[in-house]
Amino acid sequence: MSKPLIKAISRRQFLHGASLATASTFSWSVGLRGQIHTAPSERITLGFIGLGMMGRGHLAWFLKYPDVQVLAVCDVDRWRRENAQQMVLEAYAAERRSGTYRGCEAYNDLRQLLAREDIDAVVIATGDNWHAVATVLAAEAGKDIYCEKPISLTIHEARAMVQAVRRYGRVFQTGLQQRSAPEFGLACQLVRQGALGKVKNVYVNFPGTSSDVDLPAEPVPEGLDWDLWLGPAPWRPFNSQFHHYGPPKHVVPWHFCRDFGGGNLTSNAVHAFDVVQWALDMDESGPVEVIPPETGEVPYLTYRYATGTILEVLPKLDPRHHDIPPDWDVNTTIQPFGALYVGEDGWIHVGRQGFLQAYPPGLIESYLARYDHSQAVGNHHRNWLDAIRTRRRPVADVASGCRSTIVSHLGCIAHWIGRKLRWDPQKEQFINDDEANRLRRRAMRPPWQV
Repeated sequence: MSKPLIKAISRRQFLHGASLATASTFSWSVGLRGQIHTAPSERITLGFIGLGMMGRGHLAWFLKYPDVQVLAVCDVDRWRRENAQQMVLEAYAAERRSGTYRGCEAYNDLRQLLAREDIDAVVIATGDNWHAVATVLAAEAGKDIYCEKPISLTIHEARAMVQAVRRYGRVFQTGLQQRSAPEFGLACQLVRQGALGKVKNVYVNFPGTSSDVDLPAEPVPEGLDWDLWLGPAPWRPFNSQFHHYGPPKHVVPWHFCRDFGGGNLTSNAVHAFDVVQWALDMDESGPVEVIPPETGEVPYLTYRYATGTILEVLPKLDPRHHDIPPDWDVNTTIQPFGALYVGEDGWIHVGRQGFLQAYPPGLIESYLARYDHSQAVGNHHRNWLDAIRTRRRPVADVASGCRSTIVSHLGCIAHWIGRKLRWDPQKEQFINDDEANRLRRRAMRPPWQV
């Protein structure tokens, strides 16, 4: 097997961004704050909603932009919002001394933050159960939006988010960062241009969904607004497996519970589904059938597109179930957050940290000499900021994010019901299956709704 050909940022580097001394790892298209002077009146003003591991990572990096001013942070966990507020105060220490500092307020309730007219845009990094409500409220308040993946907890919520963003003319970027990573862009471009011929199979990693759980009640930590943490989700007693008060220990600790997430399919595989949708030119469509292993018909969760392309979710190719592509090592794990595209004329395997392989090798070698190796996933933030100024749609717009997230939801619903489902991607309805269609949406606890 050939070695990876491109180097880019890792997820770990992103999550530890607050501790890095320079921005060189992320290859930003602008320098650190202070290297380029932007008048406070010309900066994009931001508010942050949700300050767990991903929210803190985003905050640390946005604080480096000279054309951004963070004015507010919000979290129902007092330690997290106060810690985030302190991060902002320290980042703007020089401006505090010069008298140009505009302040940073800390809020428990996102509605207070959204009511501020001096905030241009918000970064939403809450749990999945809050994404839709927070996005719709932000759009109604006239804010542009960066929202973590998956964009929604249900299919209905995903479509409601698209409608709200379009109705209020907002710029929305979802945190599917591969859309800004050069190795993914090249791989998807080659697939779309027919470099592999007809794509027969696509393989991605991170199988598994969430389930109903019944955890015992524990005392709610002082400083945590548990009712607001739940928000539109069904009420259930606090348990520390859902939320660790204070410094976050995990990215999505709650995703094993169906009330809050869809497990691996929505937390992790959604990244891969997005690059599959992108490469197959399905940003306005999706698969037409999904078959879970519970049926006994397939060993792994399997999707079929109308073009005949089959998508499977599995860690490795299995010679018992798959035709092994030429020059493929069966011990190779499918790249996390990436995909293996297998066509009539070869294959491309792409993943994070610059991983890019192909068969035949010449499939990509001819592109590398004129390929910009210096870009990285960090361009995702810059793309959103530029889109806010130009009012153009960013690379991971709400519509494509909706379609990719729906692929995750289809898999979850198929697992939960345990049978083959047919899907109409234009009507966004299951065909002749009332039970499955009911699972496209969930009731929300008042007063929250979308």
